[in-house]
Amino acid sequence: MSTGYFEFWARTRVHCAVGVTVRLPALLASLGAKRVLLLSDKGLEKNGLVETVASVLREAAAGNQLKLAGVYTDVSPVAGSNSVNAATRYAREVGADAIVALGGGAMDVAKGVKFALAHDLEDICDALAAGMRLESAGKPMGIAHISIPTTAGTGSEMTNGALIINDNTGVKALLVAPYLESDIALLDAHLTVGLPPSITADNGMSALTHALEVLVNSASNPFTNGLALSAIELILKALPVAVHDGRNLQAREEMLQAANMACLSVANSVLSAPVQNCSRALEGLYQIPHGRANGVLLPVVMEELLDYYLPFSSQLAKAFSIPDGEPEPTLRKVIARIKQLQQEVGRPTDFAEFKIALDDMERIVMAVACDPVALLHHISPEKIAAIATRVIGNH
Repeated sequence: MSTGYFEFWARTRVHCAVGVTVRLPALLASLGAKRVLLLSDKGLEKNGLVETVASVLREAAAGNQLKLAGVYTDVSPVAGSNSVNAATRYAREVGADAIVALGGGAMDVAKGVKFALAHDLEDICDALAAGMRLESAGKPMGIAHISIPTTAGTGSEMTNGALIINDNTGVKALLVAPYLESDIALLDAHLTVGLPPSITADNGMSALTHALEVLVNSASNPFTNGLALSAIELILKALPVAVHDGRNLQAREEMLQAANMACLSVANSVLSAPVQNCSRALEGLYQIPHGRANGVLLPVVMEELLDYYLPFSSQLAKAFSIPDGEPEPTLRKVIARIKQLQQEVGRPTDFAEFKIALDDMERIVMAVACDPVALLHHISPEKIAAIATRVIGNH
């Protein structure tokens, strides 16, 4: 029998408003920062967002103690150990005592850099060898840390976990530790208006996946469920608007809020995540973007693992504003609503564009079964093959 015990960790302060990035210098100063490293990637440098943030820091540096010590943009969009190690070396070279992470890949890289600096690591792979490192105790790492998302999907700005590809093994490793999360998250919808519709949609479907997987596991609690329910409500309302009218700041802001809440709820609850288990494995094998993988797999996994989801049909009905009834018909209505959203935002229902070979099935089954998340919930080889067969697409 459950004791009802749970822990809810939410340390990151959120500042949300269009244009809130202008507060960045004052917020860094409030954290005691002196020498700031701005981490981002080449894509955001090319579209001008890096310079937008850097100029805010440079202007504030004049006449006070805060200094932009360096800008590092050689970060892979999907965080890898080589990026973490190179950025850590750069942080040491410029004597950074604060990190501003701009964009998804940079947010996970920043966590790896902070962890490496705090633990005096030359190679972050030393902490990732087992594919998963979970620390339950720790202390502040002594690095001021602010994250600024430029998409609404991962919610990584809120969590004490980082997904980092071990470039030596190709495994997407999970690093979790207290105080790994940002001190402050800035949700500035203005920085997301240039996001293409396809990426907006993929990231929104990913946030939906995060929130839904909170509602279907035994470790959820009233705090996480409240966040997940609010996130799903916002996504169903705002995602189609953000996709079809990318300059709608209210929809963009609501999607940032939804992704943020969804990921915070995941970090505080998930004991099983079958969709993420499958998506992580396929991402690693075929370089499928995380949002696309989650969005394609979500309804398929739910249909193939129907028995797993049936006990949660009432909770899911509430989330999707569907009248509650007999579990199986109710659950199928939820799945139909997800497929409707896929269609509304123009998302594919398979991975045909990635040209996955049918004779790769054994490798796919092994990748899903061996992914660290598989330890949380076992999917039979037969079910993995059934899921993969449906999402591979026509050739």
